[in-house]
Amino acid sequence: MKPSVSLVLSSGGARGIAHIGVIEELERQGFEIKSIAGSSMGALVGGIYASGNLKIYRDWMCRLDKKSVFNLADFTLSTNGIIKGDKIINELKKIVPDMNIEDLPISYTAVAADIKNKKEVVFEKGSLYEAIRASISIPGVFKPYKLDEMVLIDGGVVNPLPINRVKRTPGDLLIAVDLSASLKPESKPLKHESLKQNENKRNIPALLSKNWLNSYGEPFNYYTLFAQSSSMMLQQMSAMSVKMNQPDILIKMPMNPYGAFHYYKSEEIIRLGAMAAQRELSGFDKVKAQILSS
Repeated sequence: MKPSVSLVLSSGGARGIAHIGVIEELERQGFEIKSIAGSSMGALVGGIYASGNLKIYRDWMCRLDKKSVFNLADFTLSTNGIIKGDKIINELKKIVPDMNIEDLPISYTAVAADIKNKKEVVFEKGSLYEAIRASISIPGVFKPYKLDEMVLIDGGVVNPLPINRVKRTPGDLLIAVDLSASLKPESKPLKHESLKQNENKRNIPALLSKNWLNSYGEPFNYYTLFAQSSSMMLQQMSAMSVKMNQPDILIKMPMNPYGAFHYYKSEEIIRLGAMAAQRELSGFDKVKAQILSS
């Protein structure tokens, strides 16, 4: 008999679509998910699953192409985010109606960060979509979500793998899905290009996107420095969460293969999530069999 599961889903941008594959594999193998906690995309996928509408959401995601992903972005000239975030939430409400968290058939928790009051915010009741919208507010991308006296941003800022927030039940199996695993990049070193002084002045966007070699021989530019700094932060925080709240099974996927906005690759990402789950569940079964036979 397969045990019940308390499931924790990490942040990870478009890589968070892999959570769908993990959930499907858990169900395929007979596990019963009793509670779920998530951050950012983990909060979105987890919330949709807790509402009982994961298949509808999955089918919708797998129909998205580059153009439809772009059309879901309601761009704004705001100084605190380039995307309002209203359009994506309104589209989701068309396929999955809003519910109160306390009325969901599966226990659900989402985390966000209150940038105004410098604290973690835990959603365990109220509107499902308010919790999701707050938790997915990537700083600099989505406008922060204002709620009461709070200014809420992405949950990954404070708790990218919220193992300490999932509600446990006696005898359950604690499973965490970490999408921030490191993978050594395989890109070839780029040739050094000197930056002329007049080039800096007349073409700032080109300068920001230019790859250059630092003194250690690594190719970086403005965007990759920011992205890799964020990745390092998420990896360290997730590792600390695992160390402090050791899960029974840790399902890991590397950050490198997909960018934060590769939502049009949903089918491929879901398949990789299922494969990662199969690998870790297989290893867990072997360990359990050895214990029972000893």
